[in-house]
Amino acid sequence: MLSSALLSPLGPAKIYLYAKPADMRRSFNGLHAIVAAEFGRDIRAGDVFVFLNRRHDRIKLLLWDRDGMAIWMKRLERGTFQRPRSPPSGVQVEMDATDLALLLSGIELTSVKRRPRYALDAASRRAVAPVVS
Repeated sequence: MLSSALLSPLGPAKIYLYAKPADMRRSFNGLHAIVAAEFGRDIRAGDVFVFLNRRHDRIKLLLWDRDGMAIWMKRLERGTFQRPRSPPSGVQVEMDATDLALLLSGIELTSVKRRPRYALDAASRRAVAPVVS
């Protein structure tokens, strides 16, 4: 199981779910091609890319791990993963580590309600960032 201890080092990494069903026969190069062409992102930026198959019983995560790409995969013996809703024209759904943990745990995402929390906006985050000299 991809534990929360493994997800916590992701920290500020962005997590993107591919909105279309992915061919699970794809490996490093095939998934990387989707990231480059469909997402328009560089895998080395530290983001995590999540792919589900058509039946929603398999999931792959593609990420950059210091010196190369890594894939984590899970096949459910029974049941399915719930694909979060995506915008009609969207190629991706942006998630956070909590959303990913809920998805992997099989929790019904539509029944989960988030309580309000304080969050810095991008401008404030830059203003309070430490200056490295």
